[in-house]
Amino acid sequence: MDEVETWLRQWERRLGTGMADPVVQANVGMFRPRRVVGTLCPDDVEQVRAIVGSAVKGVTLYPLSTGHNWGLGSREPVRDGAVVLDLRRLDRVRLLDLDLGVAVVEPGVTQGRLAGLLSDSSYMLNVTASSAHTSIVGNALERGVGLRRQRCEDVAGMEVVLADGRLIRLGNWPDEEGRVVPYGHEVGPALMPLFAQSNLGVVTAAVIRLLPRPRALHLVRLTFDASRLATVVDELRDCHGQRLISGILKIYQPPESEECVAYCCVDGDPELAALSCALLMRRVERTRLFDDVHDYVGDEQLPGQLRRCLSGDPSWNELVLENWFGTSSRGIDANPGNGYLFFLPLLPFQGAAVARARALVREVCAETGTQWRATVNAISYDVIDLVVSCLFPKAMAAQAHRALDLLHRRFADCGWRPYRLDVDHMSAGGPPDVLRRLKEVFDPRNVLAPGRYEPP
Repeated sequence: MDEVETWLRQWERRLGTGMADPVVQANVGMFRPRRVVGTLCPDDVEQVRAIVGSAVKGVTLYPLSTGHNWGLGSREPVRDGAVVLDLRRLDRVRLLDLDLGVAVVEPGVTQGRLAGLLSDSSYMLNVTASSAHTSIVGNALERGVGLRRQRCEDVAGMEVVLADGRLIRLGNWPDEEGRVVPYGHEVGPALMPLFAQSNLGVVTAAVIRLLPRPRALHLVRLTFDASRLATVVDELRDCHGQRLISGILKIYQPPESEECVAYCCVDGDPELAALSCALLMRRVERTRLFDDVHDYVGDEQLPGQLRRCLSGDPSWNELVLENWFGTSSRGIDANPGNGYLFFLPLLPFQGAAVARARALVREVCAETGTQWRATVNAISYDVIDLVVSCLFPKAMAAQAHRALDLLHRRFADCGWRPYRLDVDHMSAGGPPDVLRRLKEVFDPRNVLAPGRYEPP
């Protein structure tokens, strides 16, 4: 028995039977399965500190929260030979202040659970359109996008275990009496961003800023022909800039149709929201760009899900996932029939850029015989998160991954990089020498997630 195996067996005895397993799990993206030495599931922060601090030579740890990183690798480490540090059992809501609108949560706390705790309050969580069982902390560290804003904007403080086992708290962390000012920035050089999309520490809790729940919400649905996509995007950008649209503007472009659909949220005080909704509808009707404009109040699945997510309720997301994958969220990675991939580039909020991106996706589909969907998420007045996804029969995994490689290359040629990466394309974009020096400072033994968001 070598030193690494001895170390693992010792932790198995400490954590209990079944808590240190060499489990190999399928991933729905059909990325190459990595060789995993074992999986450790600590119960609390002190166990995380002890595991990280005691790692012997040859041990590398790959932290994850709930592991639902579907389409980007799920639970797969970047490199072979890692011990997965599964933090799903760290599931405490340490603080919930419904006067101020702030929560402190651990990585195992799901968006469905916190949303449920907030359901009767005047605050809501910035939820995503993914499963209610996904981690709030994990998604924020990946800079995921909620229906209201990018998830990293929700974070006001972090608790981090460093590679030597030390515990630090960054940003605006509650004091001993639970008092906190949920300001999203630090005084002086900011350290919190170093632990998002990185391998410099293990985040064991985060301060999450909640949002006031709007008293009224309208969802304006606009349909238009894809030939007018560029002009429509520019028109909606101006509406967004004039604050006629709240939250994330979405434009769906079904691959099998030339009809596009945009959903615009208008919310706030009931009287103000009604006036703003009427103003937005009058404005877009005057452009004659749209085939249909109306304030949607029905119960179709997609707009119904959007309305609930915009109100901080992810409960309908499970039904959408089941219809999409033919299984619940628990069975997505083990789905015997279909695979799923994401490509997530950022574009300038310009009509010409969105139209060009649509053409690139179609070119790649034609070259590879695969079908990808592109959804516009306008996360600000300047930036679009283009969610490009592919549901494919597992027999076509090679073609789907070839298409993914082509999308990375073609979009890079246009100057558009992804904001979030899968396990096969995990090269960081910063200066390589600076990134390597940071790694040497924070993790000189290279214990934590080698290869994750590192220079090539």
